Amino acid sequence: MAENVFKNQSHINTTRTRFIIAGGTIALAVIALFVFSVNTPNPEWGNYWRVKPLLLTPFIGAFGGMAMYYCTRLAAYMQINKVVGFLLSMPVYVVILWIGIVLGLNGTLWN
Repeated sequence: MAENVFKNQSHINTTRTRFIIAGGTIALAVIALFVFSVNTPNPEWGNYWRVKPLLLTPFIGAFGGMAMYYCTRLAAYMQINKVVGFLLSMPVYVVILWIGIVLGLNGTLWN
């Protein structure tokens, strides 16, 4: 019986890790579009203004991926279809991603 519990935990950790990595990767791609599209940055921003958004936004995006994972788990617990649960958790990720973009670009592109 104990082996069965550990096997389920391993599957849960793997799935959760995939959601976290996917959330962070999507956030990195989105923020990179904003950051690397600036040709002439404002001199008030400093030389390393790109570091903050490129570190903060993917971290918050990974948190959004984790929140999305738990929303899909909640939907499965409530016996909702997987696709419907995934689609219902998408707005949660989009709002968290938006907050990450705002916090990452605060003081530079987001005034």
